[in-house]
Amino acid sequence: MHLKSLEISGFKSFAKKATLSFTSPISAIVGPNGSGKSNVAEAFRFVLGEQSIKSLRGKRGEDLIFNGGSGPAGAGGMGGIGSVGGFVTGIGAASTSGRANRAGVKVVFDNSKRILNVDFDEVTLERVVHRDSSNEYFINGSLVRLKDIVELLAGAHIGASGHHIISQGEADRILNANIRERREMIEDALGLKIYQYKKTESQRKLEKTEENMKSVESLRREIAPHLKFLKKQVEKVEKVQEMRESLKLAYQEYFKREEVYLKHEHARVEADKKGPTSELRELDAALAEAKNILASSKNADATSGEVISLEQELARARNEKDATARELGQVEGEISAALRAIQREKDKQSRDENKTVYLRDVEEIAKQVFTIDSLDEIRKLVKEFIARHRTAENSSALDDFEKEVVELRTKKAALEHSLKIAGEKEVATHELYTQLRHKIDQEKDTNREAEKNVFKIIARQNEIRGILNTLKSHEDRVALEQEAYKRELQEAHIMVGREAVNFASVPALITLTDADIIAEARTAQEERRRAIEKTKIRIEDSGAGNSSEILKEYKEVEERDGFLARELEDLDKSKVSLVALIAELDQRLDIEFKEGILKINVQFQNFFALMFGGGNAGLNVVREKKRKCRADTDLVLSDEEMARDMDAASGDGLGDGGEEEEGAEGIEINVNLPRKKVKSLMMLSGGERALTSIALLFAVSQVNPPPFIILDETDAALDEANSKKYGDMIANLSQYSQLILITHNRETMSRAGVLYGVTMGNDGASRLLSIQFDEAVKVAK
Repeated sequence: MHLKSLEISGFKSFAKKATLSFTSPISAIVGPNGSGKSNVAEAFRFVLGEQSIKSLRGKRGEDLIFNGGSGPAGAGGMGGIGSVGGFVTGIGAASTSGRANRAGVKVVFDNSKRILNVDFDEVTLERVVHRDSSNEYFINGSLVRLKDIVELLAGAHIGASGHHIISQGEADRILNANIRERREMIEDALGLKIYQYKKTESQRKLEKTEENMKSVESLRREIAPHLKFLKKQVEKVEKVQEMRESLKLAYQEYFKREEVYLKHEHARVEADKKGPTSELRELDAALAEAKNILASSKNADATSGEVISLEQELARARNEKDATARELGQVEGEISAALRAIQREKDKQSRDENKTVYLRDVEEIAKQVFTIDSLDEIRKLVKEFIARHRTAENSSALDDFEKEVVELRTKKAALEHSLKIAGEKEVATHELYTQLRHKIDQEKDTNREAEKNVFKIIARQNEIRGILNTLKSHEDRVALEQEAYKRELQEAHIMVGREAVNFASVPALITLTDADIIAEARTAQEERRRAIEKTKIRIEDSGAGNSSEILKEYKEVEERDGFLARELEDLDKSKVSLVALIAELDQRLDIEFKEGILKINVQFQNFFALMFGGGNAGLNVVREKKRKCRADTDLVLSDEEMARDMDAASGDGLGDGGEEEEGAEGIEINVNLPRKKVKSLMMLSGGERALTSIALLFAVSQVNPPPFIILDETDAALDEANSKKYGDMIANLSQYSQLILITHNRETMSRAGVLYGVTMGNDGASRLLSIQFDEAVKVAK
């Protein structure tokens, strides 16, 4: 025995706990109408997970809970049972029972053969409903989900409804059902529900997967524009990085060459200055000595003093001129640097994206726009505004540079004027000096040899000072270049980094010799500097912003998109897998279903012939017919509806002109009664339909027997002769499945090993009485 017991407490009419033990292959439950015996079948449905309150004859959950009651004594006697089991009728005096707050049903299975997929020899399923309609489910006392109950029972070919719990109305339902519904009933009876459950679960997962795919695709679409924008920004950053790398290499070569050039020029100037400087010191000493001789000479006169005075005046004039010339050279260098900065700024402003518009200008045009009604005038105004500011050069930096140039040029002009005056003064002094020298040269007095010597020394000093002034000018130029070199080093460090100034160890520059650098024309280095300036301007104009933040955000968004892409790929694989699984389940269902139909037909034919004394019966797998009407609406018709429709169309000569299409597969029942030309279910009488449905249900049960079958008054419509056949079939069926029969039929009762009587007292509560026929027979023997 698989089914051991059923315990009912507070469920519908069972106010107190009632226990039914099933120790016989056939157990019968009897009682008068209204006593609550059918509530036993509903208790089975309830504990096995039935969710339709309507099928349990209620509207809401609390309708399943005993609601209390009282009434006159004698209600619900057990008339008609005494002759079978000798029950005592008339239970209890008048009493009152209060309503219950919960209803519970517990069913116990013998699982020693592991019909249920749990590792227990005995399995208890329990369901409790409360008045707030909340439900609790238990397996061996542990709280579980309804899903767990359904999956456990499905593996054992058991469910809350179907082929193993059959009421009087449901027995005929298989005949009244359409071909699709019949197929579902047959699949349930064949134990294919587990496949249907897996298919439904797979379809649910497939729908969820498709929803997730849409969600992921939606997320990818949302971030796609931002990712595209960031990608463009990253491309700018990468381009800037390329330019920075190119600038670094250009800087390294430029600095390498510039350093060698500046060192060489500085060394050359120092070397060139060494001889003239030494000679000038010697001449200064010789001149001082000559002056001393001339001053101490007894023949000295006013001419000698004049010579010394003119020499000193000429030296002061030349020193003043040289100082002014050096300052002028420095100012010219500053002007040149400022002009380069102005040109760089102009190049930067030549690009439209770098135009600057003052807020006051924007506010001004906004005021004008707000007062204009015509769209054409607004367009014209905006175009003029853009054109005006496209050509405008309003950079404050440019203004500062230009102001600096103006100041420097003013200073240059003043220095040039001072230089001119100093030059004129030098020329005038030199002219007096020349005249005096000429006068002394004409005198043949030997006393004038000292003056002549002074003039020679001064002449040579002038030549040396000219040479040194030239070298000084070159030295000043080198110094300016050195300052520019240092500034460039600082800018390079800021724009490119330390690598730009660490050029000593660059492999490509190690082979570059000092001789090659010195031999190169200076114009080539100037071209490199201009190229560097252009690259710097392009980097400044790139507008790449904070490259590290952009790269970080792009990496994060790209990783997010990659993650979503991988997730979408995984979901697509899951979808493919689920589609394949559903197809496999469909194929498995189709094969096992059609094999089951063949087995059912063998049993159906046997039971049908037994019930009717001959004849033929069978099940056929057919497809639905879809008729496509003129309105392009698909109508699904059963074969019988199709036949009626076709008869009507042929009778009145009208047709819809639609085309027929094949739909889903279903089950058609064919019967052929003996001695009657009856082949349609619609032509069967009520009794014939009852016998046919019973034969079919029993045939289905024989093919894949469930652990137990509950028959709720399915024999109600049978006469005495057919009841005997029904009893024989029950006895045969009990060899495969445990039977619980709810019946009024004496013949059916006689086949039971255990008989439970249900009676209802005046308090509206059902009670149980029982007799063990098998034990009684043993005792009698």
